[in-house]
Amino acid sequence: MYPVEKEPLPQAGHAEIRIVAATPEAARAVAEVIRRCFAGTEQRSYPAAAGGTRLHLTVDTESAAGPALSWLTTSRPSAHTGAHGDEV
Repeated sequence: MYPVEKEPLPQAGHAEIRIVAATPEAARAVAEVIRRCFAGTEQRSYPAAAGGTRLHLTVDTESAAGPALSWLTTSRPSAHTGAHGDEV
């Protein structure tokens, strides 16, 4: 379980994304896919438990492109949304 960070919320129209992977290459591959859908800031990389990698990036959800834009405009909240077991 990862500790919950006490960071302020991102500004309106932005989202903070945390990627945890066994290797830096896997984390970067996921970040690349996200960047194809959203404008974003420079990624920040940190070591994770057991030698893995944590990658943090901030995306601008108001500048969505392609698949993300169509998904955002049609999505509805799910009745099953909520925190994962390791999230608050």
